[in-house]
Amino acid sequence: MESKFQENVVEIIAIIRRHKVQETKEALSNEGFDQITFYSIHGRGKQKGKGGLANELDPGLNLINNKDNIPDNDYGFLPKRMLSLAIKEADRDRAVKTIIQVNKTGHYGDGKIFVLPVSLVERIRTAEEGLYAIS
Repeated sequence: MESKFQENVVEIIAIIRRHKVQETKEALSNEGFDQITFYSIHGRGKQKGKGGLANELDPGLNLINNKDNIPDNDYGFLPKRMLSLAIKEADRDRAVKTIIQVNKTGHYGDGKIFVLPVSLVERIRTAEEGLYAIS
């Protein structure tokens, strides 16, 4: 079988707000990226969880800079969602742009995107490699 692994494969990992999962999934699917894995995670960024769950759901409240002592205002780690998808490197910019368009609010906690090179992809059932294994 001729190898389709001539094109590079990358993995995109994105950490996003929980309530953005469905919208992100639909937007990626509309762009042809249907093979996505979502994980439930907890984490924090530079703000160390300040703003708490209220800021996670409604960042416009700006609880991070709020001087009031709100009990829900300081969490160690916040619930987030992490998505992972393996795609052709040529599609990387389109996938990243789609994730950003859906998840950017301009407030703390919008998330992060990581793009990693993939050195091997093999489908367990058929032993197909590279692009055959992800398509």
